[in-house]
Amino acid sequence: MHTQHRSGWGKIVAAIWFFAGLPIVRSSINPSSYLRRFMLRLFGAQVGPGVVIEPGVRVKSPWRLAIGANSWIGEDCWIDNLEQVTIGSNVCLCQAAYLRTWEHACPDSLFTFVISPITIGDGAWIGPMSVIGPGIVLGECAVALAGSVVTANIPAFEIHAGAPARLTRTHKFRIREKHASEELTWS
Repeated sequence: MHTQHRSGWGKIVAAIWFFAGLPIVRSSINPSSYLRRFMLRLFGAQVGPGVVIEPGVRVKSPWRLAIGANSWIGEDCWIDNLEQVTIGSNVCLCQAAYLRTWEHACPDSLFTFVISPITIGDGAWIGPMSVIGPGIVLGECAVALAGSVVTANIPAFEIHAGAPARLTRTHKFRIREKHASEELTWS
């Protein structure tokens, strides 16, 4: 169900989402990710298998959201997506992370509204209370530590922190010999 918010039908779908779908996704009464995944898919989101969506998650436009397999969306995350947000597989969005696809252009005296997509690569980790700005790309296994304000792309395997986020170090994953099929460890 790909909808445009500008058309009449799109406005109706957006209103139904806002008054019915979103409250179900945000509800802490329902402990199950199943219903949250179902509601997001019903409104057009592409949600892979094994995705965990915790209570309090807010999504502005589910029809502009794709989440890969086995990703985790933490409590009170806000995906403020006026444009496409693509989250890869095995991604962790920690509690209260904020992904925003829009901003006002500065120093433009008219504060022109700028909208750009966000792409989060496979295996990326976004720390609690981090802010990911419009047009940002996080590479494979990129990390934004807690409270980071990401205003520039983070290349694969880099760890960034701060406001604005800056490179702190690089990392790599290594596969444990014992359980080579799935388990990854930091090094």
